[in-house]
Amino acid sequence: MATALAGRDPGLAAYERDAMAADFAELTSLAEELVEAETGLRSARGPARARVVDRAGWVEANLASFRRLLRPIEQRLELTRSGQGRSLVSRRAEAALSGVQVGLILAWMSTRVLGQYDQLLVEDECPEEQDFVYYVGPNIAQLERRYDFPPRELRLWLALHEVTHRAQFTGVPWMRDHFVSLVDRALGGVETDPRRVLEALRRAAADLRSGARPLDDGGLLALLATPEQRATLQEIGGLMSLLEGHGDVTMDRAALARVPNAPRFSKTLRERRRRRGGARVVSSLVGLDAKLRQYEQGEEFVRAVERAGGRELFDQVWRSPEWLPTLEEVRSPTRWLERAGVAVPAAG
Repeated sequence: MATALAGRDPGLAAYERDAMAADFAELTSLAEELVEAETGLRSARGPARARVVDRAGWVEANLASFRRLLRPIEQRLELTRSGQGRSLVSRRAEAALSGVQVGLILAWMSTRVLGQYDQLLVEDECPEEQDFVYYVGPNIAQLERRYDFPPRELRLWLALHEVTHRAQFTGVPWMRDHFVSLVDRALGGVETDPRRVLEALRRAAADLRSGARPLDDGGLLALLATPEQRATLQEIGGLMSLLEGHGDVTMDRAALARVPNAPRFSKTLRERRRRRGGARVVSSLVGLDAKLRQYEQGEEFVRAVERAGGRELFDQVWRSPEWLPTLEEVRSPTRWLERAGVAVPAAG
């Protein structure tokens, strides 16, 4: 469904794909060295492996992640179905509807994503097929051609960001387990009663008519969440803001001597993130607008903490989950500094 809805893949000639794969194999290794020198984080899983895929290949990889992500909801649905004695036809209809919904999201994302390291894919089963840094070749080539970007520079710049995420999740011993536990907690109690879902959507429509923006803090999932889930989503939001902001700061610093066009790349991609029209609606529904704000808020948090105490102080966030900033602390770094016992000068 996702592959069909994504439309025609721009595609790459075989020689272009081979050249890009060779580039990313080399540049991902270089990026890993630069990221370790900049952050001090080293992956416990050994060298990063690059994989160049087309849109269909990216969708296939993410389906495995979605299966892992949605496991708690599936378990709740099975209990609901067994309790309601639904027919086989009803179950198949639900499955088809779910397929269309997930397919729509993946189709839209597959046309925009450039690179990805997916921490949810790091599982014990089939380890040889896990822990890749993915690059969506057709989308990258399209960007290079449209803006006349130097390919080697752009590819190293993209690799720096994705390798930073891998270092965060595989170089900080507790990070992945902590993240997965938050996701499971957020999704484990998600509402599966269609009537409750429709009621939540009606409330959102009323909020929109009154000028509020109910989808701004996490999309549809946040809208359907219980108070307990919203608290967990706030934890996830704080963590992802930190990681995304740290990824962008690290990418910019590590690129200084190697990627002269980095400011141009950054400006272009920031403008690309500020989409309009129907795409903006989709990104709001799936919570990606919240993620886009996370980049900027997270960057400012990293810089504010380093201004107060250098990298040594910032590195306290890797000590344990208790040292992670909350979403409110990311938005107001002085709160985290005060909790860390750092004297914050009075304004004025």
